[in-house]
Amino acid sequence: MAFEYKRRSSQVLNLTPLIDIVFLLLVFFMLTAHFIEDQAIDIQLPEAQSSNPSQEDDTVEVVMAPNGDLLVDGHVSTLDKLEETLRGALHAPDKRFVRLKGDQNAQFGLGIKVIDAARNAGAESLDILTEKP
Repeated sequence: MAFEYKRRSSQVLNLTPLIDIVFLLLVFFMLTAHFIEDQAIDIQLPEAQSSNPSQEDDTVEVVMAPNGDLLVDGHVSTLDKLEETLRGALHAPDKRFVRLKGDQNAQFGLGIKVIDAARNAGAESLDILTEKP
């Protein structure tokens, strides 16, 4: 009786196609990823002797530029849609207060309209940011 020995084949798994696919996926996600930039307006805060340090916890920040542009928590808004935008921002569970940052050359009437919109949107309190001289 003759026994046949099974030949063990030494097969190696070829990883080259797998590495190619991983690199293609990496390139795909790098090219299609959106890098979000926060919008910012360059403003100069008015000076006040009684200025206190600000806290960044439960507030919605409204920035007023001298030309009338408005940002609500980094998103551009118009005066017509400001109350609706503030209502949506204040609807978040940890947001209850509005903080107004306005340029020292901004229109006073625009500031009053922002304060009125914040009150109508349900803000518990409104702070106006200044800086110490």
